Amino acid sequence: MKKQGEQTLPIDWQAPWLAPYREAGQPLAQQVLAGASCAAALNSDPAMPVRFVPQAALPDGMAYEQYIFEQRGVPTRDGLHDFFNGVIWRHFPQSKRQLNRLQAAQIAADGVQAVRGPVRDAITVFDENAALLCAPDALWEALAARDWQRLFIELRPLWAQAWLLLFGHALLEKLVDPRKPITAHVYRVQPATNSIASLDTWLAQDLTAAKLAGKPFVPLPVLGVPGWWLANDNPVFYDDAQVFRPPRGAARRFPYHPATGEANGHR
Repeated sequence: MKKQGEQTLPIDWQAPWLAPYREAGQPLAQQVLAGASCAAALNSDPAMPVRFVPQAALPDGMAYEQYIFEQRGVPTRDGLHDFFNGVIWRHFPQSKRQLNRLQAAQIAADGVQAVRGPVRDAITVFDENAALLCAPDALWEALAARDWQRLFIELRPLWAQAWLLLFGHALLEKLVDPRKPITAHVYRVQPATNSIASLDTWLAQDLTAAKLAGKPFVPLPVLGVPGWWLANDNPVFYDDAQVFRPPRGAARRFPYHPATGEANGHR
């Protein structure tokens, strides 16, 4: 798959985090590898809820989110980032539309500013780097406390009752080249059933400007999830304090860089 004139790593569709998207995503990726543009490949799927247009269709000076809201088209570049954005649109049409509505409302109220406000910033973080977790209370409490030993070792059997789904397209892009520090912004969900369709409906209703402004996220180094990375079978994997960092107080809620989603800085 090409990205800005260069070759990127191939997508490993056997990766556990891609399992929910494999059936629809792998044939689309094969079209791109065969020479189709990302926009053309994504538009070939009759289940797509929006159309994808070349990036050049976005007028100068117009916000990307505003264009989507007004034109019902998604400006799309060739590359992994925008490809995975299309895959998420395909599986979460209601939630993606809700995020776009929230962005458009903020732009209408405040205009396009050099610095995004707290709501637009939180929406962008969610769109780019969110992971959705449905889990027993004990797991969620350990995650919220950054109690990594309890989360991943003591409570390891409970992960069989959890459902973690990656939503952020930048997060999926980073995981094409898996690295231990890659960290998601986790958002707790409570779907009635373990289906993406029901989760999409629930999530679209749960996402509000007020809730997102409160940044209801907790950090999770995703390769620590049991069954997602062979090395984490060894408990020593979690002894890396540069990745599995303890909390540093309420003023520093995210022990990683918010833009890169990696454990290399502080918000």
